[in-house]
Formats: sequence, structure tokens, C-alpha cells
Amino acid sequence: MANPKQRHTHHRRDRARKQYDVGLINTQECPKCKARVLSHRVCPTCGTYKGKEMINTTPKLSVKGGSASSGKVEKTKQAA
Repeated sequence: MANPKQRHTHHRRDRARKQYDVGLINTQECPKCKARVLSHRVCPTCGTYKGKEMINTTPKLSVKGGSASSGKVEKTKQAA
């Protein structure tokens, strides 16, 4: 396998790394809930886009108990 014959300079190394620099993401404020949102996207907090509700983000209520499990526990026979 080939090895480098000479060492790269600091400038050459840093110039190559500059291509992978991470910049800040431009976000906007949601007019309804004031959360930070990417532009042209639905707000993940309130689910609105351009003043209209696109996603229903209200929490869904789940029924606990129900008729299938009425609280009765059957005993099983153990092998003696």
C-alpha cells in the first residue's frame, strides 16, 4: 500500500476540511405556537402550515379496561 512521500501542510489540510463545515439552519417562528420551524414545513408542535391545520396533534385518549379484560383472573392448574 502506498505511503505519502511528504507531509501535507496545515493550510492544505484545513482547506480540505473547510468543505465539510456545518452551517446554521435557517428556521422561522410558527405564527400560532411561536416554536422554531423549518421553512416550508408543517410545524411539529401544533401541526399547522400557512394558518391551516394539516396534522391533528391533539392527544388521543385510550380506553383502559374494556369488556375483554373485566379484571377477573383465572387460575391455572399446575402439574403435580
